[in-house]
Amino acid sequence: MRQFIRAGLVAAALMSTFGALHAQLLIGQTAGFSGPVAAGVKETTDGAKLWINAVNARGGVNGQKIELVSMDDRFEPKLAAENAKKLVEERNVLALFLTRGTPHNEAIVPVLDAGNVPLVAPSTGSMTLHQPINRHIFNVRSTYQREAEKALDHLVALGIHRIAVIAADDSFGLDVQKGLARGFKRANLKPVVDMTADRAKPDFARIVPAIIGADAQAVMWIGSGSSVADGVKALRNAGSAAQVVTLSNNASSGFIKSLGDASRGMIVTQVFPNERSAASVFVREAMDLAKAAGIETVSPAMLEGFAGAKVLVEGLRRAGRNPTRASLQAALESIQKLDLGGLDVTYSSGDHTGLEYAELSIVGADGQFHR
Repeated sequence: MRQFIRAGLVAAALMSTFGALHAQLLIGQTAGFSGPVAAGVKETTDGAKLWINAVNARGGVNGQKIELVSMDDRFEPKLAAENAKKLVEERNVLALFLTRGTPHNEAIVPVLDAGNVPLVAPSTGSMTLHQPINRHIFNVRSTYQREAEKALDHLVALGIHRIAVIAADDSFGLDVQKGLARGFKRANLKPVVDMTADRAKPDFARIVPAIIGADAQAVMWIGSGSSVADGVKALRNAGSAAQVVTLSNNASSGFIKSLGDASRGMIVTQVFPNERSAASVFVREAMDLAKAAGIETVSPAMLEGFAGAKVLVEGLRRAGRNPTRASLQAALESIQKLDLGGLDVTYSSGDHTGLEYAELSIVGADGQFHR
């Protein structure tokens, strides 16, 4: 009798453990929580957690809570791939989410393909993740090439023709340069400076004199976080007043803070509506959740994470009570005109583009992005 009781207790314990293992919808994230993009990564992840926490507070998705398992890759592509492999093979996550950086997302593609794992909302606008289509990648934000062309067209419309281009010497920089090349050709212009910069340690002693020597009116500075901030400060310290433009990968409050006074007047492209616009249902919802969480302001980077989380949650909802990687993949591809709050997302087996929203902002004297 005791053996039956003991066996029953063991069985109950195993069932409890099994239930606990499946009570969480595990989602993996590898991103640079330390290193040059740490400020932006934190804000993007905080934005995602606004929606994930709100959904969990209401009972989760189909009765299961979402758990975001985040790993720091220090913004190193090789480590991003290693982290992704651990998340997929050891933690058995349903999907990967919000991986930051173009070469970093490219590095994890073999892991996605080997494990048949969806990647939702990669935190990059690289065209390589859009074309040719990868069945496992579901983009949410617009492409860098679209942003770059829009910014260049704006400069040309202002009568600015002496434009320098400084681009990171990685796949991110190369991708943006392709978009800029189309813009320069359309305007019948050529950059007065066209230089690449080491992704981690740009040679400002070489870059800044080249910009000043060419008498550039504007600089399209394509890089990440602290590398761009340090470059802009070096440019200002050398006496240049050239208009500086950078892309939405630097649209974070932390980026502005790292620039200090040098941030004033910078143009930063944006891929979501004004983060202070109460007229936007999408933004207002994020603002309300941030306020409830004790967060004073919402940044563009937070909106990127917020949008990505909304898409992820909808995919999980459609994947059913016992989701698998395959059912989540199919569920995401079934999304048609998902309303994020005035922004519609549509996918299909032949299109994983997501949003195509892009506009410009300028940093004011108050240290805020203004549209």
